[in-house]
Amino acid sequence: MSGRTAKRIAVLKGGPSSEREVSLVSGQMCGTALRDEGFEVVEVDVDLGLAEKLKEIQPDAVFNALHGRWGEDGCVQGILELLRIPYTHSGVASSAMAMDKQITKGLVYKTGGVPTPGYRILPIAECSGQHPMRPPYVLKPLNEGSSVGVVIVGEGDAVPAFADGDVGNRILVEEYVPGRELTVTVHLGRALTVTEIVTDNWYDYAAKYEPGGSRHLVPAEIPGPVSAACMVYAETAHRLLGCRGISRTDFRWDDRSGVDGLFALETNTQPGMTPTSLSPEQAGHCGISFAVLCRQLIEDASCRR
Repeated sequence: MSGRTAKRIAVLKGGPSSEREVSLVSGQMCGTALRDEGFEVVEVDVDLGLAEKLKEIQPDAVFNALHGRWGEDGCVQGILELLRIPYTHSGVASSAMAMDKQITKGLVYKTGGVPTPGYRILPIAECSGQHPMRPPYVLKPLNEGSSVGVVIVGEGDAVPAFADGDVGNRILVEEYVPGRELTVTVHLGRALTVTEIVTDNWYDYAAKYEPGGSRHLVPAEIPGPVSAACMVYAETAHRLLGCRGISRTDFRWDDRSGVDGLFALETNTQPGMTPTSLSPEQAGHCGISFAVLCRQLIEDASCRR
């Protein structure tokens, strides 16, 4: 897809996931940026009538600004493939694999030699009444983003209780890695830089999206070998997952152990595009403005991936 031939762009935002509000902000920002780049833009608040809306709009390409389930897990990507509309970010298989933490950790990271914390996948019933792992550990839904549903269980904490339907039938139980939060965006196959995320507590939903919720040190003030390893691991995950456009891989680093203390947590195929988001910030550090970043993603839009 060339930016010269893609004139009308449908920006998909909102949707039914738990990350709807964040997606609305991402979509509005991306729509404004694409208009500044000379595109005709129609912003679409996604619902079950998406296919019919797109048939009416007849866009040359779709900018996918959705986050979370349905927009990030291969479902919307499948609709766009059926409609034969080129779209940004990763395709059906890549999106589905990256959204499933069990596949990402157990298959992709293992194949690529990307270190990740020890973990177990357990039925929810086995996490009720007793600790599924010696604390400290982290409980994560298998297919959510933006830290939705994540619980950190420290030493001496009670066993968390889950209501029916909170996180699905199974959950990821992961060893807690003490230390620092790092992240790397891969843009068109190349790692940009490493950011350290500094928070008062941990990088939860509020820290991600509320003004002042976190500080971002770009580039991270870390040893060169650790920075290089972060970038290699992020590019490896992007390549093995078959990602397209941009992805972002998050890490925890125990700075007492050098490179051996570095662990990948997950890879995001739809990084946030809000005023506090990490990927646009890293792109800006590398001289890529927000508007140019959005245009480059449209130029990379395609189907059958």
